[in-house]
Amino acid sequence: MDDGARATGGSGPVRDRQRGGRSRWARRSSYVPQRGDDVADHGGATYAALDLGTNNCRLLIARPTGDSFRVIDAFSRIIRLGEGVSSSGQLSEPAIARAVEALTVCRDKMRNRGVTRARLIATEACRAAENGDAFQAQVRDVVGLDLEIIDRETEAALAATGCTPLFDRQSKGVILFDIGGGSSELVRLGPSTEVVRGPPKPHIQSWVSLPVGVVTLAERHGGVAVTAELFEKMIAEVSGYLAAFATANGSDLDGVHLLGTSGTVTTIAGVHLDLPRYDRKRIDGCWLSDEEISGVVERLVGMDYDARVASPCIGSERADLVLAGCAILEAIRRAFPCPRLRVADRGLREGMLVELMRADGAWGST
Repeated sequence: MDDGARATGGSGPVRDRQRGGRSRWARRSSYVPQRGDDVADHGGATYAALDLGTNNCRLLIARPTGDSFRVIDAFSRIIRLGEGVSSSGQLSEPAIARAVEALTVCRDKMRNRGVTRARLIATEACRAAENGDAFQAQVRDVVGLDLEIIDRETEAALAATGCTPLFDRQSKGVILFDIGGGSSELVRLGPSTEVVRGPPKPHIQSWVSLPVGVVTLAERHGGVAVTAELFEKMIAEVSGYLAAFATANGSDLDGVHLLGTSGTVTTIAGVHLDLPRYDRKRIDGCWLSDEEISGVVERLVGMDYDARVASPCIGSERADLVLAGCAILEAIRRAFPCPRLRVADRGLREGMLVELMRADGAWGST
């Protein structure tokens, strides 16, 4: 896969008012304003990207501006859709109910903002669950949204597209990682030589998807009472999944930096900065040294569950998952011992928005 070219996820139908009574929808677009919708915002072409993950449901609504885009609305909620899937093989009814409720909020936001182009994806929980297709149909029937269950390669490419603007142009390469709820993706990026308008395109040299994320790892090992020994056991499991990719891509790291996108790395950045509350402006794009990361991870491993709950950058919704995320991060750091990590509060949704806008020529042609 090169430069994220396979991240389109295939093609779908195109409908217009003359043929189907719906406004025109884009390739693989899954949401279309319906006749009679109460659309409150008419400010031009408006794009939406929805990421239904194993742990979170996230939405961004944006409009192109200059050589990037401006976010006009957003939504994020922890729903734990993949809770129990690793043991039961099924999305549970309570998890489905939480997802449907969150997706209904997303649908209403898209209607109210007059979204004209959208891509709505689901990831590992729906890929792994035996009833993933049935859930997809239920969302279509009940909420009116047509989710696209993407494969792991597409997920890696979208993360790369969303995070490429944070690639240090002075570096020789990047090891990008996205620690998810049910899977974790790593991508080796080289400097992009393609000149384009709008955000830069990623130059993907290699990628891998690990069948482990914060939810699955915490369910297997426990996330409430985590001893140092248990923490090392989690690291060892992840390292096993990572070994082949590390052997192929970890020998020449001179001039290479890590680039991380996930709740794990943003939490570590927030704890390091001692923020009283989460502040995206201070987190997205910040740099952490190897020593700074080690210090925060050591602090977190030393905290009990109640202390993690009390931390303003963790809270009750992440307290049982954050150490599983740290274990995945530690396995990555040991495989790729780079002196610097750049933190990204961006990823799949931004990647989808960039691809949709670029396909529409929102920033002109090169």
